[in-house]
Amino acid sequence: MKEFRNKTAVVTGAASGIGRAIAKHCAGEGMNVVISDIEIESLRNTEEEIKATGASVLPVATDVSKLKDIEALAEKTIEKFGSVDLLFNNAGVVLHASTWENTISDWEWVLGVNLWAVIYGIKTFTPIMIKQGTPCHIVNTGSTGGITSNPGISAYNVSKHGVVTLSETLFYDLQAIESKVNVSVLCPGAVDTNLMNSNRNRRNRYTKPEIELTEEEKELKETRDRYLKDGMPPEKVAEEVFNAIRNEKFYILTHPDIKEFVRSRMEDILLERNPSGVDAV
Repeated sequence: MKEFRNKTAVVTGAASGIGRAIAKHCAGEGMNVVISDIEIESLRNTEEEIKATGASVLPVATDVSKLKDIEALAEKTIEKFGSVDLLFNNAGVVLHASTWENTISDWEWVLGVNLWAVIYGIKTFTPIMIKQGTPCHIVNTGSTGGITSNPGISAYNVSKHGVVTLSETLFYDLQAIESKVNVSVLCPGAVDTNLMNSNRNRRNRYTKPEIELTEEEKELKETRDRYLKDGMPPEKVAEEVFNAIRNEKFYILTHPDIKEFVRSRMEDILLERNPSGVDAV
């Protein structure tokens, strides 16, 4: 996909971080932008920023972990703009806990937002895009947590590994039917976002008693928080994403050092040795 002007993009998790940067970049490319998020006030702020550029924008309050909300997002997009050309399944959350400390509610929340939302997005939007018969592109946000395995965030890792293999399989399936819909999976390293404060958007049906983190877990969480705050600006990630779309590039690895983490993990597997414990995030 080379041309973006007057096309329509749908971005989930658009109220902050990478999603907001992508939505604003879409506007800068002259696109109609449909922005969705569960964080209403921040979503309105994004809407105002995009309106100020003169672009057409449609905000849709969305709980991406609910199929009916994703279906409503698609319906409102088609009703307003008539088509969808770019889909960014971007919304995501993270939770810190040792693997055995995660409650079932924890798993349901993280998998619901990070993985099931992508499944719902693909299930709902892909048939629409295929039927259009025009060049389209789907970008699913994975993570280094989808191609490596870091301690203390098992639910996040599982969800993001799922996103990566889901994206790979979708790529193969679309190729098999010679579709004009292309796919990328975004696996960023440290990006300056508010990801570590994901609990702000945890809804009531996922509530649980707070588990007191150990000192080691607290230290790891604080280290990751600092790591993200010193990370790549989201706007730079958005630029990398659009370069990948233009060049029909599947894997979007925003940070050069990611490849070393991937290489180490692949060598562990090929040599059948114990995980080497490289912490990518």
